[in-house]
Amino acid sequence: MKHDQENEEFVMGRHPVVAALKSDSPVNKVFIQTGIKKDENIISEILKLARKKRLVISEVPKQKLDRLSASQNHQGVVLSVAAFEYATVDDLFANAKKQGIKPFFVILDNIEDPHNLGSIIRTADAAGVSGIIIPKHRAVGLTAVVAKTSAGAIERVPVARVTNLAATIKELKGRGMWVFGTDIEGTDYRRWDARGSVAIIIGNEGKGISPLIKKQVDEMLTIPMVGDIQSLNASVAASVLIYQGFNSRHPLTIK
Repeated sequence: MKHDQENEEFVMGRHPVVAALKSDSPVNKVFIQTGIKKDENIISEILKLARKKRLVISEVPKQKLDRLSASQNHQGVVLSVAAFEYATVDDLFANAKKQGIKPFFVILDNIEDPHNLGSIIRTADAAGVSGIIIPKHRAVGLTAVVAKTSAGAIERVPVARVTNLAATIKELKGRGMWVFGTDIEGTDYRRWDARGSVAIIIGNEGKGISPLIKKQVDEMLTIPMVGDIQSLNASVAASVLIYQGFNSRHPLTIK
C-alpha cells in the first residue's frame, strides 16, 4: 500500500503491524509498550523487522499507546506511518493482470462504518478480489481503524477512491465488465456466474444502493432469507457475495 507523506496514520495490533513492516509502506516509527515481553515470537519478529528497516523503536507507557490508537486494542504495539494513499482504477486492472485473472472488483456505495470496510478488505484479500472501489464523499476512507480491522489485508488489496461512482461504473462497463448490484429483490445470488470480468456493488448500511447507482447495474442479486430479519450487516452480505464469486471462479471438483 502506497502512502501520502503529508499526514500521519497509526497501524495498531500485532498482526497488522507485522504486515505493514513486511510491505513497502514508508514507516516512520515503532512504539512498543514498556514492560512488554520481547521474547514472544510475534514481538520478536516485529523488533527484528523494525531493526532491519533501521526504524526508531520507542518504548512508551500504555497510556501513550491508548492515545495514539484512540483507545483501540493496540496489543502493546503501534506503528506510525504516512497517511494511506489510494490506488487508481487502472491500478486495479493492473493488479488483476498480475493475479492472472479476469478482473473481480468490489464497489462500495457509501459504506460509513470503518469496521465494515476493514472486514470487507480482509474478505476480499482472502478470496482473491482484484481491488475495491469506494466514493470520495459521504463514505469512510482508509483509516487506522480500517487497517486494524483488515488484519493487514489493507497492505495487499488496492483500494481506489473516486469522485463520481456512477461515472466510474460506466467506465468499467465500457472496459468490458459486468456490474451486479444487491437488493431485496433480484436473482438468487447462488445463480451468479462470476467467471468473467465482474464487479459487485455493496450498498450503504442503512439505505442500500442509491437510486442513481441502481440505474447502472446489469443485474440485481439477492440473498434469500427465511428468518424475521430481512437484511444482513454490510460486511456479512459482502462476504457471502464475494465467496459466491470465488465459488463460481473456483468450482469444487468432486472426485
